[in-house]
Amino acid sequence: MACMSAIIKWVLPILVALYGVYYWQFIASRRYFVSDVVLSGKTVIVTGANSGIGRVTALDLAQRGARVILACRNLQKAEDVAKDIKSSTGNSEVVVRHLDLSSLQSVREFAQQIIETEDRLDILINNAGVAAMKAGAVTKENFDFVFGTNHFGHFLLTNLLLDLLKKSALKRVVTVSSLAHGRAPQPNMTREDPNVANFLYPHLEKYALSKLANILFARELARREKASGLISNSLHPGVIFTPIWKTNLSNYSSIRGALYYVFSPLMWMVFIDETAGAQTTLHCALDESVAELSGKYFDNCAEYEPSPFAQDDELAKELWTVSCEATGLKC
Repeated sequence: MACMSAIIKWVLPILVALYGVYYWQFIASRRYFVSDVVLSGKTVIVTGANSGIGRVTALDLAQRGARVILACRNLQKAEDVAKDIKSSTGNSEVVVRHLDLSSLQSVREFAQQIIETEDRLDILINNAGVAAMKAGAVTKENFDFVFGTNHFGHFLLTNLLLDLLKKSALKRVVTVSSLAHGRAPQPNMTREDPNVANFLYPHLEKYALSKLANILFARELARREKASGLISNSLHPGVIFTPIWKTNLSNYSSIRGALYYVFSPLMWMVFIDETAGAQTTLHCALDESVAELSGKYFDNCAEYEPSPFAQDDELAKELWTVSCEATGLKC
């Protein structure tokens, strides 16, 4: 009893105070994008818009009057979200299109449908992503599932829609990366063995490396398209309490999936919410100042310096070449 009394008297207040400091520094300090930008007559694509920060991003853009295309793998969830967005915003120009970024064929079919049905594309938000899968999981083309989905899928999608983007007014590509890119070692951009079990690039794998690739891709795209006026940026959205944690942990193993329910109350306390997590995406997509910062990386609605590898222009060029070969693009 004495021990419990001591905990209540001393330890609990200290923990509350520490949490208060943490909350003030990392949660309350998050910036919110405030702007009266109107997007009537503009068209936006948001990948992975059926949940998490993708859903919040799509909602905000629809509120601004944009035609918003939800590019999603799960059509039923996407249709439900589209219905909710239409109801809450009064914007009927919210449509769903199927896109599975783990399949390059699906990416090509989606892009072709967009080119045939849309006369403009002002903003492309490469938001979708996965963080964890069971060991050995691969995409339809036999790439590491995480890297193939997070980078190769978005790389191909952006390049296929590039001409449509460059014809439109805003010409913005926003790619959601992560602070986790700093954990990625320098990748070897040459084939280790071209005969390894049909893997084209067996060393391009895992989440941190895919997030590094996102930044390098956005950087190289900005360099290549400087003359066209296209604006390309990448960002860290923050550490967010979102359903992706449950999905990704369950994808990895049933044990890790169960741990989600154990730690979710703590995650709710220390992570930011989805609305806060969408703000840097919106900043990069809409803020006028970003037009002067193409190729840069952002965090908390401000330019932020990424890891040294993420600033390596030669590495970005090498990744572009690798990605063209992997996706079958003639670059």
